[in-house]
Amino acid sequence: MAKYDKISPETQQEAMKIARANQKPGQTKEQTQLIAQGIQKGVDEYKKQMKARAREANRQKKLHAKAKSLPQGEQEEEIEVEMIEISRQHPLPWILLALSWLAFAGAWFWLR
Repeated sequence: MAKYDKISPETQQEAMKIARANQKPGQTKEQTQLIAQGIQKGVDEYKKQMKARAREANRQKKLHAKAKSLPQGEQEEEIEVEMIEISRQHPLPWILLALSWLAFAGAWFWLR
């Protein structure tokens, strides 16, 4: 685990360059080093996020390739199952919509 916590020397040098370039007058060397450490952590976090995105993209790519390699009959079955799941909707929202419109119409005629 300690292997992943280390920051590369290139990143450290680049962070120090950026920290020195943005150094304010009267800023101490320790403050500049703290800023460089913050930059290093930010770069490290960014790299971790990019690696995670690349892994996820690779995983999706593999799943897509696997789906293409399935025989045609299995693909059709999967599509049918998805279509059935999508087309089945609970009637409660439609009933509530109809009741609300009826209540609105009843209130409209009642108050008129």
